[in-house]
Amino acid sequence: MTDLPTLSGPSLGPASGTAKSLVILLHGYGANGDDLIGLAQPLSQVLPDTVFVSPNAPHPCAQNPFGGLQWFDVWEGDDYDRLAQVRIAAATVDAFIDSELARLGLKDNQFALLGFSQGTMLSLHVGVRRENAPAGILGYSGRLEAPETLADEIKVRPPVMLIHGEEDPLLNIELMDTAAGLLRENGVEVDTHRRPALAHGIDQDGVNLGAGFLSVVLGA
Repeated sequence: MTDLPTLSGPSLGPASGTAKSLVILLHGYGANGDDLIGLAQPLSQVLPDTVFVSPNAPHPCAQNPFGGLQWFDVWEGDDYDRLAQVRIAAATVDAFIDSELARLGLKDNQFALLGFSQGTMLSLHVGVRRENAPAGILGYSGRLEAPETLADEIKVRPPVMLIHGEEDPLLNIELMDTAAGLLRENGVEVDTHRRPALAHGIDQDGVNLGAGFLSVVLGA
């Protein structure tokens, strides 16, 4: 696939000064890289040797014209090929991962994906289809895109943690359970956490759970 967008966005770390691991944060629909880079500071307390990079999605978002971006369109017309758009977004993120790993001199097992909402959809799609497995995938408030393709396309099985608010009005928490079930059916180890009274967002307990997961998979 040629002519893919080149990604860039805010970054932080490593707090220790020595990069031994990488976390790539993929934001949700209508946001941008600034939305998730705020997680880097609390996460760096348990991951001092980690570089955090939160790239901006390449496409403007009509629903949030003031700086809002999207990885792929969620408003589908009659001629919209959602899977094709997801595949282009995945290839774009794959290329960014490869460039960041090369830049830092790291290997696939030294990086993890962290996603929120649409970023979780993309993280799950990308993470199990790479040639070499990432250390792990941490997903908040998302779902599994193109589930019908998973069995034929899965290549690697990194550990996954999914965290979702029980009161999410945009993506029902049942989507987390469905994603976890399909991933488990295909040999992926998945840990799920339901957050009571939480809507479409990330709470402090979710941050703490994610920090624990990342510290384990990245060997911090």
